[in-house]
Amino acid sequence: MEFHTEDLYKLLFSFLLGAIIGAEREYRSKSAGLRTMILIAVGSTLFTLVSVRMSGDAGRIAANIVTGIGFIGAGIIFRENNRVVGITTAAIVWVTAALGMSIGAGYYLVALYSFLIAGMSLVVLTPIQQWIRNKNQIKSYRLMCIYQKRTLKDYEGLFKSFGLTVLGAEQNRSGSHITGSWLLQGSQEMHGKLTEYLLEDKDIVEFDF
Repeated sequence: MEFHTEDLYKLLFSFLLGAIIGAEREYRSKSAGLRTMILIAVGSTLFTLVSVRMSGDAGRIAANIVTGIGFIGAGIIFRENNRVVGITTAAIVWVTAALGMSIGAGYYLVALYSFLIAGMSLVVLTPIQQWIRNKNQIKSYRLMCIYQKRTLKDYEGLFKSFGLTVLGAEQNRSGSHITGSWLLQGSQEMHGKLTEYLLEDKDIVEFDF
């Protein structure tokens, strides 16, 4: 297999785009950062270059690249505090691999436009995403207190007084203590005020939020 100067340019171009995407992930302290994104971009480009020059079905090799990237993406996604974390980073890994494959196949303009669109979703749309989250968030709360009649019902009334909607509730009594878990929906401001109030509540023995 002959090596062409254009191949080096393709690998360097993949390195550059992967480095920019990886720097953004590194800045946000995500699991797949600078080096990971560079390796994914360069590796996808290299696989594509080799598949183009090999005899046989190049499309099959490209499909296997997508499958392999799927395994990497699945390893990034995990569950934390009743939330699924890492989906955005896994999607970025997928896009980065696609950019590398596009560059390897010689579709520079498509790769550049896709990079710009993906970059907009990461940078430009972040303030909009934060605004939406400030207006509406779903959080889980768990508290334990000494068992008294209507104790937890009183807390549900408290949640509503803070403008929060109860989406789900679960109660469990153990001896002289009772534990309640709630899923509450509302603005970030109201969640913050409720948390401050509950932290000062002397009747609460344990509090997770």
